[in-house]
Amino acid sequence: MSVLDPFKRRPAVAAGAAALALALGACGDDDSVTSTSGSETSTESTESTTSTATERDRTVAIQTQIGGFDAAEVYADAAPSVVTITSIFGDPDEALLNAQAGQGSGFVIDAEAGEIVTNAHVVTDAGESGVATNQDINEADQLFVEFGDRNQVPAEIVGFDPNADIALITVDPEGLDLQEIEFANSDEVAVGSPVAAIGSPFGQEQSLSTGIVSATDRSIDSLTQFKVDGAIQTDASINPGNSGGPLIGADGTVVGVNQQINTTSGGNEGVGFAIPSNLALRSVDDLRDDGTAEYAYIGVKSQALYPQLAEELGVDAPTGSLISVVVEGGPADEAGLQGRDEGEEGNLEFQARPVKIGGDVIVAVEGEELVSENDLSRLISQYRPGETITLQIIRDGEEQDIEVELGARPTG
Repeated sequence: MSVLDPFKRRPAVAAGAAALALALGACGDDDSVTSTSGSETSTESTESTTSTATERDRTVAIQTQIGGFDAAEVYADAAPSVVTITSIFGDPDEALLNAQAGQGSGFVIDAEAGEIVTNAHVVTDAGESGVATNQDINEADQLFVEFGDRNQVPAEIVGFDPNADIALITVDPEGLDLQEIEFANSDEVAVGSPVAAIGSPFGQEQSLSTGIVSATDRSIDSLTQFKVDGAIQTDASINPGNSGGPLIGADGTVVGVNQQINTTSGGNEGVGFAIPSNLALRSVDDLRDDGTAEYAYIGVKSQALYPQLAEELGVDAPTGSLISVVVEGGPADEAGLQGRDEGEEGNLEFQARPVKIGGDVIVAVEGEELVSENDLSRLISQYRPGETITLQIIRDGEEQDIEVELGARPTG
């Protein structure tokens, strides 16, 4: 299963709002938790238990610079930008015992403005996928942000984006020594690249874990009915409490925002996922404007086409997206795109998988060919509602160009 948010909630037990926030820095167990994190590691000399400090330092240096990736340097540069976020739900002054708290991570992106990025599910009650609308999601009643220098201040939510699971919050920067960190271009992230995750797993602030990018272009759960496409998969250690923290590349920039793990037990099993930095930055730019983010919508359900299936169907294209359903009244329907044949003749079983046949095959969006399984949704999400795009399709063996005016993703 995919587990969203590593932050947990439990009844508040401390007296006073300030004490409450501090007491809930490390939260208890929760079945609906996810995130990415890591655990601190210590390195000892393998030659002798009486090795000198100089020898131990040399061992650490060798182990943290494998492949030119200096984890110690990355941590020293980036850690001051990473924060721990405590979210309080309910009024602790009026109903102390009923107040709930959650914890996650975040990072400063604009020191002058006091802007901090985190996951939407860290600062709202949207702890599970499938929430359909912003109206279904409740913001935390109070937020506190703790920095690496132990300063802890209140924060405000500028806005949150459930489709990307990104939130933008702000603190008053006056009197704080804020250090910001830059976003990288996630399109340039390569499998095998070393990465570091910094955050607060299990309430252990400023923890570092390292690993590599184990895959790119993954499709993962968001907080809505739509998937997040282009996600980064990593084997960096992931534990509850790191949601919203940065996944950092070798050059010290943020390649992704840690978001969830794929697990059968609820614990770290080596497969974590991060929202790609380009999507996070797009979301942040929208949230700055009016606190919301909109995404383009085409209104189809489809199945990925691959060479053997294309040959079976007699489609003259090795890859693409086979339309099974066209949503009535949606942009694709208005443009005349066609779904599968109705009835039994529209069903096929191929290689032990059901296939809904008879619909148009989309082979390219604005000239960019669909190759990967999630290319259609990924490419559509790069456009804005109201824009018109040209789809290259195959219908009845003939290639056609279809213009579609994109709508906005439905909120329900």
